Amino acid sequence: MSETSVIGAGTVVSGHVRGQGSLEIFGTVEGDVSVTGNVVIGPAGRVRGNVNGAELRISGQVQGDLRGTLSVLLESGARVAGDISGPRVGIAPGALARGHVQTDGEPALAAARVPAAAARPFSAPGRVAPAPTPVAFPAAAKAPLPPPPKLAPAPPKPEPRKPEPAARVAPPAPQAEFSPVRPIKPEPRRPPPPVVPVLSKGTKAKKKKSHD
Repeated sequence: MSETSVIGAGTVVSGHVRGQGSLEIFGTVEGDVSVTGNVVIGPAGRVRGNVNGAELRISGQVQGDLRGTLSVLLESGARVAGDISGPRVGIAPGALARGHVQTDGEPALAAARVPAAAARPFSAPGRVAPAPTPVAFPAAAKAPLPPPPKLAPAPPKPEPRKPEPAARVAPPAPQAEFSPVRPIKPEPRRPPPPVVPVLSKGTKAKKKKSHD
């Protein structure tokens, strides 16, 4: 069983770190790290250099390339600025990697091949090679064009509608003329007829004496 070395929090190592076994980094390493076992970088770990090991488990910050012979895993919160390579590479949500990521066994991109140019006859010194004879291709037979389609006759234009005569309005009935009202004059009152006394039978009327 391999031994595990620990670089505690608050510890700063300046220089390259190499050795047998595994290594856990919770402090700061300013240099390359190369071990035969596994490498664990905690959330507070800082490495400024390349990291090589069997299984790399990164939770902190690395400014350099990562190379794992078995696997490389970036956990949430990891920050890596460099290339990552290994048989298996995993990047958890929340991790940040700026660089090229490649797994072992990935086929290399083949360069596109440019087709070779057609061979040309070379002429002897002092002689000019004859120009290639152009090959004439038979002209394609022109097919007769179909007759143009007949256009349907345009529909007749509708006749404009004549305006209907306006309805005649009957003139208003003449109004009856009324004469002004004349005041009614009251008739003069006639004096009542004189009252004649009725005389009984046997009475004689007295004659009035006239005075001459």
